[in-house]
Amino acid sequence: MPPDLSPYYRDLTFMAPLSEERASALCGFVAGNARGTVVDVGCGWAELLIRVLERERNVKGLGIDLNADSVAHGRALAQERGVADRLSLIAGDVRKHLPKSAGGVLCVGASQIWGPPVEAKQPLDYRSALRALRALLEPGCPAMYGEAIWTATPTPEAIEPLAGRADEFVFLPELLDIARDCGFAVIRAHQATVDEWDAFESGYSARYARWLAEHAEDHPDKASVRARMLAQSNAYFRGYRGILGMAYLELLAS
Repeated sequence: MPPDLSPYYRDLTFMAPLSEERASALCGFVAGNARGTVVDVGCGWAELLIRVLERERNVKGLGIDLNADSVAHGRALAQERGVADRLSLIAGDVRKHLPKSAGGVLCVGASQIWGPPVEAKQPLDYRSALRALRALLEPGCPAMYGEAIWTATPTPEAIEPLAGRADEFVFLPELLDIARDCGFAVIRAHQATVDEWDAFESGYSARYARWLAEHAEDHPDKASVRARMLAQSNAYFRGYRGILGMAYLELLAS
């Protein structure tokens, strides 16, 4: 049985390389243009959706994620921050619970919902995701779409711990073309900095470091947890750091 690691939200505010400043701008864009209910696809613990509701009291929120623990934490956060009466969070499959329409959409790192499973190690299907999001929205409604891209020519060391292929992701100009082809007007494009990535990767791996610090050296899981920590650290710092990027697009349905 795997060891009981701390949840990601203990060390991460967002499950993505995202600074407070950038998150504020993205949530402000959605809040300022949303109508009715904003849907967060793959919401995690719904931090971004909660911030949208804090910014605009005339909208409601619906978040959907497979991770029941994250959803439970999101409900607790919503209660603490006074938006629980306007927020519904569902632990389940997005494809089963997605409504027919929405007044705004958040989708960060969840494109695989509409494409091949991650285990298939195929190119990321941005187009199917963006088409599905566009189908929810009336013209003029906002979408904030965040997804992985390449920011430099992928090296063998970068692609090896990912899907093992150089065509897994596209570059930002190609993603902008895809978004426009799928019926969106691109209002603003953001790209995560290396500092944002360093903070995210450190927070992502902190659960391993915490576990190692809290357990004796002779614990039977010590070697496996240390190996997982080193694998993640090496994948990033010796692999895709500065090569794998993250784009955040402010979009309006056109």
